[in-house]
Amino acid sequence: MQLRPDALDAHLAKTLAPLYVIASDEHLLAQEAADKIRRHARNGGFSERDVLTVDRTFKWGELLAANQELSLFGDKKLIELRIPTGKPGKDGGQALQQYAAGLSPDNMTIISLPKLDWATQKAAWVASLQQAAVYIDIPAVERAHLPNWIGQRLAAQQQSADKQALDFIAERVEGNLLAAHQEILKLALLHGPGKLGFEQVQDAVLNVARYDVFKLNEAMLGGDAARLMRMLRGLEGEGEALPLVLWAVAEEIRTLLKLKAAMEQGRPLGALLKEYRIWGPRERLMEPALRRVSLGTLQHALQQAAQVDKMIKGLRAKAHAGDAWDAMAQLALTVARGRT
Repeated sequence: MQLRPDALDAHLAKTLAPLYVIASDEHLLAQEAADKIRRHARNGGFSERDVLTVDRTFKWGELLAANQELSLFGDKKLIELRIPTGKPGKDGGQALQQYAAGLSPDNMTIISLPKLDWATQKAAWVASLQQAAVYIDIPAVERAHLPNWIGQRLAAQQQSADKQALDFIAERVEGNLLAAHQEILKLALLHGPGKLGFEQVQDAVLNVARYDVFKLNEAMLGGDAARLMRMLRGLEGEGEALPLVLWAVAEEIRTLLKLKAAMEQGRPLGALLKEYRIWGPRERLMEPALRRVSLGTLQHALQQAAQVDKMIKGLRAKAHAGDAWDAMAQLALTVARGRT
């Protein structure tokens, strides 16, 4: 059965299911959900624990064997299966269907997955898990909702802050929930229960922003030039590798170029987004970005990317007089503003 994340506590207070599946790209929220299940499992007598991670060397027989093995001490066992890619393959899909059909009453299982794409959600193994398990699909906390999420977390530790302070924290952590969680815990340690003033929040959070290079594309697609420049300067100040930043931006430009070229040939955007497996917040940003930027601008941006790559390698680029980070900013702003 499908279970909303906010209903997990009430469910665990009443019963324990033999199989739980947690699907999410928000590592903090997925970890918290798994921790709750583990805690109730321990209280329910599941004292032994096996952890299996699916990688290139993983053999699916290990999962089936773990389910069939009896504990040396007769204890009930918690089995955790982690599939970081969300792609078990043909053999894995069959093994998961077999596993879901033959759950042992002496075991409890937690399967951890990333957010599954549209095509994978239609797979037979996913349907088997959804039918046999308590399936918890935890959505990403979008940046627009992050201040409210931070406010809820503060309320849970008997603190509150006004909108200005909540927006300030959200801006500094740039959508990184783990970073936001650390700052919220820090506020609990520095200040007691009650309402926090903006200066208290500012002093605690200032100069500890964590910038994510892959969030850069979100600001670029959204046309948010101010946020884009703040993130670029933050990445530069934190010593991020510029080749990684360029790679992330150039890959997004290539995707936009393919979509724009196909749209000009008359293909519908909805079908293209499915073909290129673009979903979630990125999907919603694509349409306005493609309206804003022309095919010629994207072609020019790709040429700019080649110039930035030359500068990173120590070569001169005729179009840029500044350093490579300045050239990188000009490249990203070209897409954000939709003009050269």
